[in-house]
Amino acid sequence: MTNERRVIVHPDTESLVGSVAARCITKLVDLLDENDEAHVVLTGGGMGGETQRAIRDSAARDTVDWTRVHFWWGDERFLPAGDPERNDVQARAALLDALPTPASNIHAFPASDEIPDIDEAAAAYADQLMLAAPEGESVPRFDITFLGVGPDGHVASLFPDRERVMDRVVAAVRNAPKPPPDRLTLTLPTINTSDRIWMVLAGSDKASALGLALAGATANEVPAAGVQGRKRTVFFVDKKAAADVPESLIASSY
Repeated sequence: MTNERRVIVHPDTESLVGSVAARCITKLVDLLDENDEAHVVLTGGGMGGETQRAIRDSAARDTVDWTRVHFWWGDERFLPAGDPERNDVQARAALLDALPTPASNIHAFPASDEIPDIDEAAAAYADQLMLAAPEGESVPRFDITFLGVGPDGHVASLFPDRERVMDRVVAAVRNAPKPPPDRLTLTLPTINTSDRIWMVLAGSDKASALGLALAGATANEVPAAGVQGRKRTVFFVDKKAAADVPESLIASSY
């Protein structure tokens, strides 16, 4: 399939997260009809949580065989297990605790009280990914990767004007420009192995970052600009976030 890059605009946040949730459920049903399992990469942040709650609350939620879905994360705050600021803790409350997914299918990043050395923690998550990867590969086939986009254009814990780690699957991040300073993240090459990357963003504070990402900014200036799924790259946005998007880039449908 030829890679496609699309912007899908919704009138407001409620319709945005409802639409993304419905698309996710439908796509997972299709994928599990064709494959033994599916791999989904979750994101944190406000839109990540809202999308997860919309999936949880969907009347169609149980059409998915969640026992065959594996969950990963694009990044994590390097904090103790159970800390409410961790993305995995928030995702469990928003979605995962409501699903019959086996604990062995939920692949959280190591916590700082489990592996105190952040570089060792990054290597440990890379090892987890490799164990689930097809033979000869270093990561699983990510069917859907969710990403948020910050007002500065960052995705996962890849921030603007920072040295890029391109030769590893997982990177340790120190001195991040937003708290907490220590983080773990999938690198850009790892993210870009995903079949489908769905970036979900809302609000006028995201308009500039989205416009720059689509206007040819470099990945160093605007990390979201460097994101490219193997099959599809879709920006699901609300009307406010789409203020600086050229009309020619807005798709009428998925």
